[in-house]
Amino acid sequence: MATKKKTLKKPTRATAKAPTATANSAPAGGPQPDPNALSIGDLKNLSSILDVASTRGAFKAGEMAGVGFLYNKLQAFLAKVAPPEPKKEAEPTIAGTGGK
Repeated sequence: MATKKKTLKKPTRATAKAPTATANSAPAGGPQPDPNALSIGDLKNLSSILDVASTRGAFKAGEMAGVGFLYNKLQAFLAKVAPPEPKKEAEPTIAGTGGK
């Protein structure tokens, strides 16, 4: 009884050089973002983490001065570079609820 050999398909030029697109890849020819770069969102998250960790008592008393200094420095930086939050406009009054 003879068995058949399975042959693997060899890639053609079209399939061998076809770029694989991923959701995080930049368009072809464009600069790719540095995966190690920190964004303003990352720094805001770090600020929140420091706040939560200090509230939960994650730092020893001797470490609190350094953590507080870093937190204050981070908050000042974020206030300087982050775009200002949009101001909420006064809500319109609905007729019959004490409005004009």
